Amino acid sequence: MKKWRFYNYLLAFILLSMLLSLTLTVVAVSTVPVTGRGKQLFLLLEIILGVVILLLPQWIARLGHFELPEILYVLFLLFIYGSVYLGTVYQFYGRVPYWDKILHVGSAMLLGCLGYALIGVFFRGKQLTQLSPLFMSIFAFTFGLSVGVFWEFYEFTFDGLLGLDMQRFMVHGVLLQGRAALMDTMGDLIADALGTFAVAALGYIGIRRDVHWLDKFMFRKIPLKK
Repeated sequence: MKKWRFYNYLLAFILLSMLLSLTLTVVAVSTVPVTGRGKQLFLLLEIILGVVILLLPQWIARLGHFELPEILYVLFLLFIYGSVYLGTVYQFYGRVPYWDKILHVGSAMLLGCLGYALIGVFFRGKQLTQLSPLFMSIFAFTFGLSVGVFWEFYEFTFDGLLGLDMQRFMVHGVLLQGRAALMDTMGDLIADALGTFAVAALGYIGIRRDVHWLDKFMFRKIPLKK
């Protein structure tokens, strides 16, 4: 029997939490009038998508016959739990101050770690030892921050196309002016920069001491059984 790793226990906890909320939401949908079901049905869809997203990395890993780096998957699970479950189901975005910024820092750290993982994908063995720790850290930083920038592009685009307010440029339908209109976007980018810089700085110190510090970010192939 394969030994469970920490992320298996974390995944089980999050799945149980989501399935409980899924059950309660199904009950709520069946008890409210048809005209008032829109919000509950949308919440139901978000929970289902959250469960699929949680399981997707493991499905991909099994299809590709590789092992997920524990630190990456743990950060991924915590981010989905914080954004989909706590943020959406329990409305932490509106109830907890700076919840969105906290998640931006967390997602940026995840992306910085993914940057180091990509280095491990493209460079192996002696090639890896010949890379400068500074180069690897700059790559991790710029990769994480670039994805954060493209996320802001996405929010800006769909705010314009669909009339959404993901970039928080209005309050109660009233457009913000001047610096107030920039605060959410710039705050998100600053949070992204802080998260990726923390990972890049930690990585630089770790790699300078021992290049095998990167091993914790490696995607490892699982030998096929004959």
